[in-house]
Amino acid sequence: MLACRIHGVRDLRLSEEQEPKPKAGEALLRVTAVGICGSDLHWFEDGGTGTATIKRPLILGHEFAGRLEDGRLVIAEPAIHCGTCELCHEGKYNLCEHNRFAGHGDLDGALQERLAWPVANLTPVPEGITDAEAPLLEPLGVAMHCVDLLHVRAASTVAVLGCGPIGLLIVQVLRAVGTTRILATERADRPHRMAAGRAAGAEVFPADEDCAEALLDATGGRGLDGVIEISGDGAAVEVAMRAARPGSRVVLAGIPADDRTSFRASEARRKGLSLAMARRMPPIYDRAIRLVESGAVKLSGLVTHRFPLRECMRAFDVAAAREGIKVVVEPSLAD
Repeated sequence: MLACRIHGVRDLRLSEEQEPKPKAGEALLRVTAVGICGSDLHWFEDGGTGTATIKRPLILGHEFAGRLEDGRLVIAEPAIHCGTCELCHEGKYNLCEHNRFAGHGDLDGALQERLAWPVANLTPVPEGITDAEAPLLEPLGVAMHCVDLLHVRAASTVAVLGCGPIGLLIVQVLRAVGTTRILATERADRPHRMAAGRAAGAEVFPADEDCAEALLDATGGRGLDGVIEISGDGAAVEVAMRAARPGSRVVLAGIPADDRTSFRASEARRKGLSLAMARRMPPIYDRAIRLVESGAVKLSGLVTHRFPLRECMRAFDVAAAREGIKVVVEPSLAD
């Protein structure tokens, strides 16, 4: 079977490999679609993410869906938790101390034609969600987790800093939970993403040096009831602190390239801001699917580029250039 491994910075190579044999408790998937995530791009552009670096040629891809041997479409939970640590017993599986994650460390991900994965980590996808759209359930789960962490109330004004795929899904989730007004920011040289933010229901502002003042002005100087930063840009974290209303909450979900986040402590302290860091997501697929089935969140239109596995390098180049919204690699797509 065909697989794509990363050997170093911007060094993706195709290889012919043996088809995996499922172990006890695993199912064999024919991988049909893999979304390229921002964290995948850190591996591609920086050679790692956070403290994790490339130790061996690694198969990336953690947003993935596939078909079982009986033809059923399933979405995979990419994190395999131990189930025995204190955090797992508390239901905080995304914080498991012994967590293994697809396309990270020593666990190969889904940029391959076949993959053996734990049955307990597979959720059936209902009709109406296509193979190409199904991987978006994973970033939707992350978006829902961010909104859960924000503790948002109805009739609030909230800002989302970053109109990438997760940012756009956050806008939709905020709208679904009754947020009255949603502001968003995106770089002016990405007009397609600014347009997507407006289409999702947000008032979109250019992410420039005057961004915080623009957000404050939009609220009449009152400030934002909550902010979710999902751009991974250090400047956006400063914007969040400046534009947040005293006593409000800021969720930091973006992954900075240099693994550091900083802001003026005096401002955050004076305002008494509450900070929450988002890591992946807890078990949430059932809720995510219900949101999509209800029509409150739409996945259609977010997939802007589709590539076969043999064009994996091109797919990553397009995703790294932020040319579209979501880039999907389809191992079963004809070349």
